Amino acid sequence: MSVSVRIPTILRTYTGGNAEVSSEGATLRDVLAKLDSDYPGIGARILDESGKIRRFVNVYVGEEDVRFAEGLDTPAPAGTQISIIPAVAGG
Repeated sequence: MSVSVRIPTILRTYTGGNAEVSSEGATLRDVLAKLDSDYPGIGARILDESGKIRRFVNVYVGEEDVRFAEGLDTPAPAGTQISIIPAVAGG
């Protein structure tokens, strides 16, 4: 069940500069675990110490913000695009 994961510029050092990589898994949790296995260290930049999505990171499965879906248990069907987007603050 392959999905594509869009990687923000700030995390591309983990993916060798790739803006998009393939991963797999039935849920977002599985996809992120595989992503961290393939690109060590990237998982700690997305998930906090308790295993939850970091406060200033937004993750979308398709067009759906996972915070308003099933969180890390959001299904990740084959062919889906997952987007990791760091929140931007300013004032």
